[in-house]
Amino acid sequence: MGSSAQGALSGIKVLDLSRVLAGPWCTQILADLGADVVKIERPGAGDDTRHWGPPFLQDAHGQPTDQASYYTACNRNKRSVTVDMSHPAGRQILQRMAGTADVVVENFKVDGLRRHGLDHEHLRAAHPRLIYCSITGFGQDGPYAERAGYDLMVQAACGLMSITGHADGEPGGGPLKAGVAVIDILTGMYASNAILAALHARERTGRGQYIDTALLDVGMAMLANQAAGFFASGKAPTRAGNAHPSLAPYQDFATRDGHVLLAIGNDGQFARFCMAVGEAQRARDERFATNTARVRHRDELLAWMQPLLRTRTSAQWIALLQDKAVPCGPINTIAQAFDDPQVHARGLKVDLPREAGDGIACISTVASPLRLSDTPVRYHGAPPALGQHTEEVLMEMGMSKTEIAALRADGTV
Repeated sequence: MGSSAQGALSGIKVLDLSRVLAGPWCTQILADLGADVVKIERPGAGDDTRHWGPPFLQDAHGQPTDQASYYTACNRNKRSVTVDMSHPAGRQILQRMAGTADVVVENFKVDGLRRHGLDHEHLRAAHPRLIYCSITGFGQDGPYAERAGYDLMVQAACGLMSITGHADGEPGGGPLKAGVAVIDILTGMYASNAILAALHARERTGRGQYIDTALLDVGMAMLANQAAGFFASGKAPTRAGNAHPSLAPYQDFATRDGHVLLAIGNDGQFARFCMAVGEAQRARDERFATNTARVRHRDELLAWMQPLLRTRTSAQWIALLQDKAVPCGPINTIAQAFDDPQVHARGLKVDLPREAGDGIACISTVASPLRLSDTPVRYHGAPPALGQHTEEVLMEMGMSKTEIAALRADGTV
């Protein structure tokens, strides 16, 4: 059956017509919170990310499979059902599912589902309580509405790549994308927030609503303080490597054996840093006494600090400064991060058993960061095999095994 009864969203049904990352990230959040999420995939092919490898999942004997690990990042706690919406019978199945759903999430191009009768106007006319969330690259209107949108394109278009990376002229300088698809992920988070708000509003009004979520909108919103600075000054910010435009020292530093990260966010922390290194007078220097002064005299500050940080190892700096409540930490690889004792203590790697008959016994995922005391996240299902729950869900809709077999035979499911 569906989700755990203890979930905060227990009883909420979600029809997930999305694929790749932004939409599935949104619906995984809802699934983690207890919603019954049914993910619709193409028969024989499935979500595109099932094939985005390497790396690929390994079977119970440690041998590689043809199933890419990418898919598992955003599809746990869901049920996978295969339906070909180009078949009339497939469209009817999906329309019936939408009729009993609380939420539909899709990320087709603008009006891409209209010809199937699965657009928000058709479905919400028949089911006024339905909450329908569309995720596109550029939104439902405007001159770019018809364009396909991808995370990397939007990182470039919204200006994020102009402020990420080292400055032009420096080694490794030039535009740089983030190491993960941050706009897709944040779009999924914004979409899930909007859905939760719409569910709450429905309690008052009895009506669902339409949600138009765009990667571009999210990309512009996540510029945050950089956009605020542009509005205030009229000057477009530029790339500054790992330095902060408004704080100093707030960046990485080379040490005797590697690098550390210093994140000094106020004058008290800077004073404690100066005391820790035996140069308390530096905190009284008018060039460095306040954060504003340190930002204005950044070059002089770094001329003192950079040689100083090279005099000790990374571990020595971390031990010294953490003892003085000065924010300082390692710059980990992903392997080092997952081996960190705090990551272990928080249980941030979750191993989920899978019984799909495809030889894959267990899938590891990153734990949800949502920690609710009364309605905690439950991990009741590994990312599913393609169509793993097709028969289960169709039988819940009242279909017989004979009817389902006929649908399989003609390629509908």
